[in-house]
Amino acid sequence: MEENRAGTYHIPVLLEETLCALDIRPDGLYLDGTAGGGGHSLAIASRLDGGRLIALDQDPDAVREAGARLAGLPAAVVQANFTEMGRVLAEQGLGRADGILLDIGVSSHQLDTPERGFSYHADAPLDMRMSQSGRTAADLVNTLDAQELSSIFYRYGEEKYARPIARAIVEARRTAPVETTGRLADIIREAVPASYRRDGHPARRVFQALRIAVNGELDCLSEALDTAFDCLKPGGRLAVITFHSLEDRMVKQRFAAFCRGCTCPPDFPVCVCGKTPAARLVLRKPAEASAEELERNPRARSAKLRCVEKVHEANRDTEAG
Repeated sequence: MEENRAGTYHIPVLLEETLCALDIRPDGLYLDGTAGGGGHSLAIASRLDGGRLIALDQDPDAVREAGARLAGLPAAVVQANFTEMGRVLAEQGLGRADGILLDIGVSSHQLDTPERGFSYHADAPLDMRMSQSGRTAADLVNTLDAQELSSIFYRYGEEKYARPIARAIVEARRTAPVETTGRLADIIREAVPASYRRDGHPARRVFQALRIAVNGELDCLSEALDTAFDCLKPGGRLAVITFHSLEDRMVKQRFAAFCRGCTCPPDFPVCVCGKTPAARLVLRKPAEASAEELERNPRARSAKLRCVEKVHEANRDTEAG
């Protein structure tokens, strides 16, 4: 691994804010559902004395990296999607956790490794698979029709030029399959107005949307939020770091559902549902990167940290709110 890539692999976003929100207990059980390069995991495990950390990641590269960084610490690294955390805890013979961290999205290492196909800054195979298995972005781009592609770009990337970009892709693949990040970026650039190209890279939102679709990220996040809350003991905390509005909106709404009490209509004179809040907000507003952190790591620009503390078990219909 090149030196500059090694350096970017390890930059944990909002590290101090995350540790403070989780309120690490030395003898506690913690789970990092998105180990990445092991930066957050290392900081948590280093604070344990009698406690244990379980770190998960679906990317085999991340599992190797995190495993090397956590060697000798009270931690285990498991290759698994964070939706599987309940199964992993059971297989490890462990009970419910005192704290769970989910750092959502693509890692610096994935972005900075051209052959993984996440970035439009280098020409590489159009892949984008976090687990390195299953359908690639090229599979989607070359098999879905214009309407399906447009829907992905608009829903997951909030791309206002989703339709013309989708039509341009379908037209371009009639000549030859769209198999590289460079060709896709060129197609997108030519499909949007010149004025749009001056407002950041025109491929940014489409690449985000394809990555989310390839990895089923929003569906996995929705499932993982409920699973993580179930895996917490009362008094345990769930911290989630997001990097774009779709993720943050989901986390905000789910946390609000966990914290919601009575759901009776406002005109009821007394409560008949008997529901009480299953959680309380640890952070009233999301924590964001300081100016000092942004200077060190510009990729923290869009990061938001939210955290809740479990009060008691949630009603399942409350969780779905």
